[in-house]
Amino acid sequence: MPDHSRPARAVLGQNQYGKAENRVVRITRDGATHHIKDLNVSVSLSGDMDDVHLSGSNANVLPTDTTKNTVYAFAKEHGIASAEQFGIHLARHFVTSQPAIHRARIRIEEYSWERVAHGNEGAHSFVRKGQETRLAQIMYDGSAWEVVSGLKDLTVMNSTDSEFWGYVKDKYTTLPEAHDRILATEVSARWRFNWTDDAREMPDWEASYGQVKQHLLRAFAETYSLSLQQTLYQMGVRIIDHADEIDEVRFSLPNKHHFLVDLAPFGLKNDNEVYLAADRPYGLIEATVLRDGCEAKIPADLTNL
Repeated sequence: MPDHSRPARAVLGQNQYGKAENRVVRITRDGATHHIKDLNVSVSLSGDMDDVHLSGSNANVLPTDTTKNTVYAFAKEHGIASAEQFGIHLARHFVTSQPAIHRARIRIEEYSWERVAHGNEGAHSFVRKGQETRLAQIMYDGSAWEVVSGLKDLTVMNSTDSEFWGYVKDKYTTLPEAHDRILATEVSARWRFNWTDDAREMPDWEASYGQVKQHLLRAFAETYSLSLQQTLYQMGVRIIDHADEIDEVRFSLPNKHHFLVDLAPFGLKNDNEVYLAADRPYGLIEATVLRDGCEAKIPADLTNL
């Protein structure tokens, strides 16, 4: 039986605070040609923050409004060469400028734009690209860095070269085996860099992102797939094999099912031509691919990153 005569003792656990979803658009004017960086930046700080919870003392608290202002000021002072580089500038600033702040986590979503050509113009006209959202998370504790890049909402499809058969069957199995099917998914991926704090070895963040995306897409297109798991693994292998700066890749791939429509009631044969695209329920395939000898650090639940 619990002893209710003694007061319960509670202790403060892990905590952080900051300003979430600071939308910042930075225009760089290169003469008549303009360049856009469109970011959604979330700042989270932790350190000596017990007193503000236990007694309400704000002596160690940098206001969240100040973190917001810093994002916009840094967009002017440092520019935005890449989401990763911008996050590194912010994380270093918060940890090194405030004694009470021991750790900073910067999460960034980047929205892409492409130019609209009109006549001989187009140097300052843009249309929002709808392919995917680029992601970056930077964490710094004063001595160690962790940089994770990624993407989400990248929808891909192979209209053939995919099969699914030979699986376990029980009395509830109704799915017919498929020897020629559509394979489609919406890629959510994160990859962790092995960069420390050596400026000489800092990756070219922009080039690295483009290369990783192309490796991912090439592996998806070139793999004759017997399962989405097999395709996922080949995507990760290709990235690890071609990107020395990356030690870990984590994928979450929902299987966007396409089912052949039964056209027999109409006297029609459906020769892998007409499909029903079902958005739910869906299979969800998740896995990590690591460089040999490296430890997995990216959370299994990518929504927590």
